[in-house]
Amino acid sequence: MTMIDKSLTLSAALAAGLTLAAAATAQAEGAMEKCYGVAMAGQNDCAAGPGTTCAGTATMDYQGNAWKLVPAGTCTTIKTPHGMGSLEPMKM
Repeated sequence: MTMIDKSLTLSAALAAGLTLAAAATAQAEGAMEKCYGVAMAGQNDCAAGPGTTCAGTATMDYQGNAWKLVPAGTCTTIKTPHGMGSLEPMKM
């Protein structure tokens, strides 16, 4: 096997590995959903109302307009002092 053949084989194997890793990451990300009203102050993933910059901007625990990514299908089973988590923003 020549040096070029070895390089091509190694490149193909690396490309295949990266493709599999990207597919696994995409699948894992697809298994998450936004859950409103479950984040603790400063620990939201995004959307904490007007005038906020995004992640980490919730000003209070269980803020209804701030969301956290949770495993798909679990949001509405998360119990908080204000009720269950919500798939839509909540007014508080």
